[in-house]
Amino acid sequence: MGKTIIVSNRLPVKITQENNELLFNSSEGGLATGLGSIYKENNNIWIGWPGMIIGEEEEKDVTEKLKDLNLIPVFLEENDIKHYYEGFSNEILWPVFHYISTYARFDPDNWESYKEVNEKFATVILSYLEPGDTLWIHDYQLLLLPGIIRKQFPDISIAFFQHIPFPSQELFRLIPWRKELLRGMLGADLIGFHTFDDVRHFISAATHLLDLHVDGNMIRSGDRAIGVEPFPMGIDAQKFSDLSNDETVIEHIKSLKEHYKNQKIFLSIDRLDYSKGIIQRLEAFELFLQENPDYHEKVVLFMIVVPSRDNVAEYQRLKNEIDRIVGNINSHYRKLEWYPIAYFYQSYPVEFLSALYNIADVCLITPMRDGMNLVCKEYVASRNDNTGVLILSEMAGASKELIDAIIVNPNNIHKVKNALIEALNMPEEEMRERMIAMRQMVFKYNIYHWVKIYMQRLKDIKSTQLSMKAGRVKDSIRDQIKEKFNASKNRLILLDYDGTLVGFKTQIDLASPDDDLYDLLDRFTFDKRNHTALISGRKYETLEKWFGHKALDLIAEHGAWRKKAGSPWKQKADLSMSWKEEVHLLMDAFCDRTPGAFVEEKSYSLVWHYRKVQKGLGSLRANELMDNLRYITATHGLQLLNGDKVVEVKNSEVNKGKATSSIINKSDYDFILAIGDDYTDEDIFKALPENAFSIKVGNHISAARYFLEDFHEVRNLLQYLLQP
Repeated sequence: MGKTIIVSNRLPVKITQENNELLFNSSEGGLATGLGSIYKENNNIWIGWPGMIIGEEEEKDVTEKLKDLNLIPVFLEENDIKHYYEGFSNEILWPVFHYISTYARFDPDNWESYKEVNEKFATVILSYLEPGDTLWIHDYQLLLLPGIIRKQFPDISIAFFQHIPFPSQELFRLIPWRKELLRGMLGADLIGFHTFDDVRHFISAATHLLDLHVDGNMIRSGDRAIGVEPFPMGIDAQKFSDLSNDETVIEHIKSLKEHYKNQKIFLSIDRLDYSKGIIQRLEAFELFLQENPDYHEKVVLFMIVVPSRDNVAEYQRLKNEIDRIVGNINSHYRKLEWYPIAYFYQSYPVEFLSALYNIADVCLITPMRDGMNLVCKEYVASRNDNTGVLILSEMAGASKELIDAIIVNPNNIHKVKNALIEALNMPEEEMRERMIAMRQMVFKYNIYHWVKIYMQRLKDIKSTQLSMKAGRVKDSIRDQIKEKFNASKNRLILLDYDGTLVGFKTQIDLASPDDDLYDLLDRFTFDKRNHTALISGRKYETLEKWFGHKALDLIAEHGAWRKKAGSPWKQKADLSMSWKEEVHLLMDAFCDRTPGAFVEEKSYSLVWHYRKVQKGLGSLRANELMDNLRYITATHGLQLLNGDKVVEVKNSEVNKGKATSSIINKSDYDFILAIGDDYTDEDIFKALPENAFSIKVGNHISAARYFLEDFHEVRNLLQYLLQP
């Protein structure tokens, strides 16, 4: 069994210097804790930057010492940190991904450095990576890395998780190098985010900017299928629960309670960052004090701001503004022995934070945008007595899980102010009910559960990829099909039409069958051992015009209409058409915006065609239309299909798979061959028995066993089967 390699910008290590000697200790951070069960076992490793500039003469010694901790360093220089980390990662990706694009600086030099450092990471990884290994890459500093590794190891298992939000595609497209970043991420087999919103935004960006096909949460890129899913990250909940009984924590609790006796404590803990909503939180607290003088001297806002990047102008301005507002509030409302805000610009050990979690009556977490936010989960895990109230921003990923918190919009300071009052006056029974529900969530979906589920899902995705990867119809496969064909007495031949037996035409009515195709089909139907059926999305009138005179079974509009050879057409009954008007209006609106697009109405479906639309524009509009149709189709129980140059909406009761099953069930066939090129033909392949021969035309990612490149190869195979 191969090893697992974890990769992140920083290694989970603390480096200290004593007597001119570097000392290394494992980090106690949340991610490091959860992944400790992986990288500390067997021959697994964690690759990343050690967190400080190491002189060339010390690199060998540092590498050896880190190896004892199963850590492998990537050595970066000052210029790398300036342009790759401080520059591209934190001056472009961080602000854009947190919806504060006005702070972004699109410097081409930083982009070049970002590419170079991702290549540096790849070089180190490739010196350890072997076939059969699993690679788990973390976060926005390494977006290009999955794609780089994929080129060298096409079959390796790669997972990628982004710990910060992914923005809407309208914001993401502001980045000049957006396509390169997406292609890099799509080198992974599984891409994870904290929330479904992030997943939705990423899929939208991939479809709009790269014109990729999406099936649910699977993106098709070339001959690969990539899973994109939400994995909300947890914490080591038991650790924070147990800390409450730590002697150091108990001493801190005693001291804090004595200092803030007879006061209700609002707790606020953030890293210095413009995404954390600290200014708006202070404004809401000031409004609370202004409108509620009865609470003066009875409450305190204990606010910790952890220093971060305060040498950067935007962050220095933010700190100055925080200092100014805190100073104004305290000077205006203070009493002889009371300051409304206890403000600390520093970091604290986990024992002191645990004490704060234990004594705080209300935890106030109101970021403007946050991938998850683990502070709120740490607070909940620490509340062993099931008391305390959590006020949480709806912009934090954690709000999707901790729904029993008081959820607020941080931009609405009046609502935040009201939430403070609600928290202080919440009945004890309600408070306990809410906290118990949140604690159950935090303990069940902890960091270890997160790691386990992520790794299991990666294995599932790899299995799915293998099952969906069709093999080429080589000569040996072709001979195998012919051997079974010749030995059989009761054969079923299922054929799609457009893209399978004929090529695509700009005008759909011009794709009529030629004489060679008629001759080929006649030769199949002449042999009474062959039951030949065309299964198409075409209107039944079209199939009747082209093939009604042939000894073929015909299935039109994906199964809505059926005709046995020599018999009249039969229509599938009892299907509601009430949805058609609403969908037709929407499709017409998109036709108005898309020259060359048109709507085709069938008995049980509507099709928006864009094969005559300018390349690029058609795909763009199709993806927009798909986004608009998803709610309508879900509401009416319809199926939304993204086919070849078409977007189709149809009754979910109508599909080629059900039509296929009805044919198969009517006879005991000893040979079945099915060939199709479209997304809708996947239903056929899935309905076939295991011993059937299924062939996809074109895209190699399919439920089919094999693939052929185009309709010419399909005809050649059919001709070969008929040879004596």
